[in-house]
Amino acid sequence: MKTKFAYSCTLLLMFCSICLAGKPDTSLTSIKFTVSEAPEWTALFNRDKGWLGADGVFALPFNGIDRQLSATDSTMLIFSDTVIGEIVDGKLKPGHKWVNNTVAIIKNRKPKKETTQFKWHTTNDGKPGTFFVPNTPNAKKGDFYWLGDGFYNAELKHTYIFGYRVHIFGKGHFDFATTGNALIAIPEGSKPPFKNHRQIETPLFFPADSANKVGYFGSAILANTVSAGVPHPDGYIYVYAIKGLEKRVLVARVLPNNFEKFDTWRFWDGKDWGTDIKAAAPIADHASDELSVTPLTDGRYLMISQIKGISPEIGMRLGRSPAGPFGPIIKVWDCKDVLLENGFYSYNAKAHPALSKPGELLVSFNVNSFNWTNDVKKHPNLYRPRFIRLKFD
Repeated sequence: MKTKFAYSCTLLLMFCSICLAGKPDTSLTSIKFTVSEAPEWTALFNRDKGWLGADGVFALPFNGIDRQLSATDSTMLIFSDTVIGEIVDGKLKPGHKWVNNTVAIIKNRKPKKETTQFKWHTTNDGKPGTFFVPNTPNAKKGDFYWLGDGFYNAELKHTYIFGYRVHIFGKGHFDFATTGNALIAIPEGSKPPFKNHRQIETPLFFPADSANKVGYFGSAILANTVSAGVPHPDGYIYVYAIKGLEKRVLVARVLPNNFEKFDTWRFWDGKDWGTDIKAAAPIADHASDELSVTPLTDGRYLMISQIKGISPEIGMRLGRSPAGPFGPIIKVWDCKDVLLENGFYSYNAKAHPALSKPGELLVSFNVNSFNWTNDVKKHPNLYRPRFIRLKFD
């Protein structure tokens, strides 16, 4: 079992000349690493009262430093659909509530229950509620947000989070459509329930005229700036999109102080940065709706995602820049050990450099069930993130 040991994955270089001392590693096909479970992080989300589980986990450091450099600051985790309730004697009590987004505040960036607080909105009648409810001009009654990635913008003194506006049109597991993309702007110092946040409708969305064309930016953010503490800053914010059934990855970039000025955004067209979002070219495919792109100290960039959207496998690609080119998928982890029933599935793997120790990368993935109503009776804690840890040689 993986819980008893870490397995080592070593991919050999085809040309050892690129490893000469003093030269950055530019291989897109190989990297030496080991991978193991991160049980202390997984245990942090195994709870029996209040916040019981969610998906969509992203880590947003309050100070914007996306590396674990400080032991005294805090990080906000954001979640999408969340279960609020209580588990007694191994059973989920009746009366549990679903809300569309919640947060957790982790002090010192360490997985300790005594320094982690889970937060959700409380309605006027004392019931669990949702922090961010769509209020942009294009929002319709009953719409809600699933949250994308976010970051603290040191120049504009705001935390920005992408919110995908979702509309339900049926009762089936996948009877929903993404109908828009908004920016949620939270002023510096604001605390839950974030009453002073703003919502900004964006053009960073591909309408669903067909299933293979729908897409939206915000699936991952790389703040490649000095203030974010990355090893090779170029001053831009890179925002990634997922488009179509093939889960193609697109990328845009913008300077931090222009983040709300959408006419200044530029989209990678395969050759250059252009103004036409429709000309954006894929830099990868077979990714997942949520992913991550993390700079490595050797100058490469590591893209991590679930392979092909919903699957037991987590993969990574190596890139030479935030816009690629990216190499082939390198398989990292098989999630089958936690897929305890036929209806269980894993999805949306991503890295969290802000919660990672030097030389390591903490990675989460979500677990859910197509038969949630039945499976939760036997596995009341099934719906929560699990974590693994990559260590690089």
